[in-house]
Amino acid sequence: MITTRARGLATLHAGVTTLFVGVFFWVYAEFIMRYVPIVRLSREVNLLPYFLCVVAGMVFSARDLARLAEQFYLLELGDAARLAMRQVALMALFTFSMMFATQDHRISRLFLGTFFVWIWLGLAALNARFPRFLARLVFQRGHRLPTVFIGRLASFRRLNDWIQHKEPLGIAPLGVLSDDVPPSGSTPPSVPWLGRVGELGRVLGERQVGQVILLELPETDAEARSVIETCQHHGCRLLMLNNLAERYTHPLVPIIEEGRHYYTLQEEPLEDPLNRLVKRAFDLALAVPVVLLVLPPLCLWVWLMQRVQAPGPLFHVRERRGQQGEIFRMLKFRSMYEEVTDARAESRQATAEDERVFSFGRLLRRHSLDEFPQFWNVLRGDMSVVGPRPYMPLLDEEFRAQARGYRTRHLVKPGITGLAQSLGFRGEVLEQEMLRRRVQWDLHYITHWSVWLDLQITLRTLWQVIAPPKSAY
Repeated sequence: MITTRARGLATLHAGVTTLFVGVFFWVYAEFIMRYVPIVRLSREVNLLPYFLCVVAGMVFSARDLARLAEQFYLLELGDAARLAMRQVALMALFTFSMMFATQDHRISRLFLGTFFVWIWLGLAALNARFPRFLARLVFQRGHRLPTVFIGRLASFRRLNDWIQHKEPLGIAPLGVLSDDVPPSGSTPPSVPWLGRVGELGRVLGERQVGQVILLELPETDAEARSVIETCQHHGCRLLMLNNLAERYTHPLVPIIEEGRHYYTLQEEPLEDPLNRLVKRAFDLALAVPVVLLVLPPLCLWVWLMQRVQAPGPLFHVRERRGQQGEIFRMLKFRSMYEEVTDARAESRQATAEDERVFSFGRLLRRHSLDEFPQFWNVLRGDMSVVGPRPYMPLLDEEFRAQARGYRTRHLVKPGITGLAQSLGFRGEVLEQEMLRRRVQWDLHYITHWSVWLDLQITLRTLWQVIAPPKSAY
C-alpha cells in the first residue's frame, strides 16, 4: 500500500514535470523569436522534432524517478539538482543526436543551450518542492491511513525515522500494541501504548484503523494466522516488517522468479545485459583514445627515464585475480629497481619510503601514471575502467580471511580505479579496519552501479592524478 502510494506519486510527478518541460519549450521558443533577436531562431525552423526529443528524454528519465520512488518526495535541493542534471542530460542526448543525424544547421544552438540551462533550474526547483506539495494535496484527510503497530517497543523506536518519512504519504500512527509494558517513569514511545498484542481485535473494533504494521515476523504460524485473520475480519490492511536481515545479521534482497519468492544477499545491476553493454561502451570510449593517443608517448617517456635510473623491462606484468576469481596478467609501468621472483616478497605492499622504488617511479606511483597500461587490459576485457581494484592471488587469500564478504568483489570486473580509491582509500593496507572500509565501498559500488556513478568516480580519479591525495605513494 505504502509503496503503491509512493510509486503513484512519482508517476504523477513525472507527468507534471514532463508537461512543464513541454509547455516551457514552446513558451521559451516564442519568447526568443519575439523579444531576443540576438538568438537567431526563425519561425521557418521545424521545432516539433526537438520538442519530441525533449519529451522522450523526460520519459526515459522516469526510470530514475521509479528508482527513487520510495523517498523522492524527501529530496534535498542538492539531490534534486542532481536528478535534474540527469534529466537534462538525457534530453540533450536525444536532441543533439537528432540534430547531428539530420545535419540541421538552421536550429539555433544558443537557443537549445539556454533552454537546457533554464529547464535544469526549473526541474531542480520542482524536484525539490513539488513532490511535498503533491503529497499534501493527494493524501489529505480522506486518504489518511490510521496505523497501529504491533511488536517490541525497541523495534518501534528503531522505526521512528521511517514513520516520519512516510507521514507525507498519509501514514498516521495511532499507537503500539506490545507485550513490553512501558514501566512507570520510563520514556514512553512517541505514540500511545494501546495494550498487549492479544488485544488487537478489541483495538480494531473500537477504533477506525486503516493499517496494521507488524514490527517483526511472527515466531509461530499460529501467531501469524491469528493476526492475519483478525485484520481480514475487520477489513484492515496488514504490513509485516521483514526482520530476517536482523536475525541473520546480513541484509537480504527479495526477488521473484516465476512466481516464487527468494532472498539474495545483494542487488546486482550489472547482471542486466543492457547495463553491461552501457558499461562496456563507457570502457571502450575511454580506453581506445588512451591506448591510441596517450599510451605511446607515455611509454616512450617512461622507457627513457627507466634507462637512466633503473634499467630493465618497461612493464611490470603480474598475475591478479579478476571476475569470478579468474587469474589474468595485469600491466603496469615498472616503478621498482628490479623484478622480484619470490611470490611472498613480491606480495609485500609498497610503503611511503619503499627503497625498492626509484625516484621517477615515485612520480609515476604518486600520480597513478603507472596504472595507464591497464587500459590495454580494459580493451582485452580483463578489466573495466571502474571497479574494485584487483590484488595478486596471495594477498587476495589473506584479505579474504580478514574481511567478511571480501570475495563478493569478484562478482564484477576489477577496475583501474574504484569507488574506494576515489574516496581516498588507496595505498598500503595497514590495518584490518582500512581493508574493511575498502571492501565496504567496493560492495556499495557493486550494488549501486550506474553509469553516472562510473562517471563521478572517473572524474574524481582524474583530479587525483593531477592533485594526488596524501595516501598516494
